[in-house]
Amino acid sequence: MVKERKWIMKEPADPETASRLASELGIDPVLAGLLAQRGIETFAQARSFFRPDLNDLHDPFLMKDMDKAVARIKRAVDENTKILVYGDYDVDGTTAVALVYSFLKKLTSNLDFYIPDRYDEGYGLSLKGVDWAAENGFGLIIALDCGIKANDKVAYASGKGVDIIICDHHLPENEIPHAVAVLDPKREDCGYPFEDLSGCGVGFKLVQACASCYGIPFGNLVSLLDLLVVSIAADLVSVTGENRILAHYGLKQLNEHPRTGLSAMIRLSGVDPEHVTIDDIVFKIGPRINAAGRMESGRVAVELLTATDPEEAEKIGEEINRYNNERKNIDKEITQQALEMVQSGKCLSSENATIVYDPSWHKGVVGIVASRLVEAFYKPTIVFTRSQPGMVTGSARSVHGFDLYEAIESCADLLENFGGHLYAAGLTLREDRLQEFCSRIEKFIGGRISTEMLTPVIYVDSKLDFVTITPKFVRILKQFQPFGPGNTAPVFLTENVYDYGNGRKVGANAGHLKLELMQESQYFHHFSAIAFNKAEHFEYIRSGNPVDICYTIVENFYRGVANVQLRIKDIHEREDFL
Repeated sequence: MVKERKWIMKEPADPETASRLASELGIDPVLAGLLAQRGIETFAQARSFFRPDLNDLHDPFLMKDMDKAVARIKRAVDENTKILVYGDYDVDGTTAVALVYSFLKKLTSNLDFYIPDRYDEGYGLSLKGVDWAAENGFGLIIALDCGIKANDKVAYASGKGVDIIICDHHLPENEIPHAVAVLDPKREDCGYPFEDLSGCGVGFKLVQACASCYGIPFGNLVSLLDLLVVSIAADLVSVTGENRILAHYGLKQLNEHPRTGLSAMIRLSGVDPEHVTIDDIVFKIGPRINAAGRMESGRVAVELLTATDPEEAEKIGEEINRYNNERKNIDKEITQQALEMVQSGKCLSSENATIVYDPSWHKGVVGIVASRLVEAFYKPTIVFTRSQPGMVTGSARSVHGFDLYEAIESCADLLENFGGHLYAAGLTLREDRLQEFCSRIEKFIGGRISTEMLTPVIYVDSKLDFVTITPKFVRILKQFQPFGPGNTAPVFLTENVYDYGNGRKVGANAGHLKLELMQESQYFHHFSAIAFNKAEHFEYIRSGNPVDICYTIVENFYRGVANVQLRIKDIHEREDFL
């Protein structure tokens, strides 16, 4: 069902630059070429890349309105004003709330946090949340990972005597809310040197500025970085610049001294507690934290992330784990229904976009289902369900190179609200407008999407022979981490490889391949490999036929022992052999 993917070699590095780097750094030319592809062309740049330094973080007061935000928080602390830390229900929002709350509780006890209900209140600042703050005597709300478009909510809060500080990282609209302070590095009038902070990252910069104001040493903030790296990984912001530094030290904190709640989550996720990676956060830890907001309440996630008692953390963690298992079962069931709907022609659209709707589907998993449909059909996708009588809500996911947010924005007159990014968005509209919306967005996408955009692509960094994969090569490649957008794990292409004879199908449905691969004529260099969802190649490979593979190189840890493994992204059976 999944479309065959096209392999494209990335533009190779300048040979002279790569050769010079290889000589200066004493590393393999392939690794030097990878550095040059990432814009690292000097010894000094390489040293900075391989040795991230917290001293290179930017001054938080370079962010517009930071001085106003710090002054308002200090006044609230001095006057014993009640402060409400408010954030979105996803991983970025809940980690942001946990981070800022953990810091502020050392300055004041007049503090609480609030996570809106996904189904009752929806995304971002809500009127219900503002009312709750006013009714309970809060004079200041710190809104994290939301608020940049909440002009009406900010004005409403002001009318109730509640001040708001916004800490957001989403794109603002033309009019900035009239809050006490609006921290957002994407503001056009903000001169902050790094724009791609997560919502939790903006919260951390606020904490950094407050700590400076109170004379608190920066070293006291390092314990917060485990929360921050979880947000950076889960929210898929770029792992470059300031985020690379924060993620590097966040992973160090997460592996060496994780907070009680994250320690419980690591155990429950089945992750090696001393070798947690960005991938572990994206695929194991993050989805569990997200499950709280999808299935129950994001407040439970914050309770976990701020827990100090191991028994309490374990109890909350097990509860969240149950939510995640429930989420997976619902996700699997709805995905199957959606796939059958498209294949039988009962969907709302399948020409230029995949659009499906079922009023009974669980709102908390439609985004995950949309991602699954993109994998299956590789088209911009929107999955709708009924949110309340007469209203539908949807999650949208796009394909590489196509701005789905722009497409949704072109139908703004039909929508009650919408928000998101280039490749992921959410929207709500009246049910009686759904058909018109589908017709218009289909036409909009059809006029702008290209054949190239509808072809899934794997970008290959470099060809590689197995003989090159030495312990030193792997050791230096590890220092390219943390991987993520902007610094993706290098993808290698090796041609003419064979299974050593131990290949087998694995997984619950025997859908994956576990292989032992060697390259033609290099019999003494063979590597363990895993190929997820590639069982269709099993008979061909088992018969001793050669294949080309593209893959990343990972380290697997089992009982404290590290083993190099090739994580295969795609397999091409060699046509010249047939």
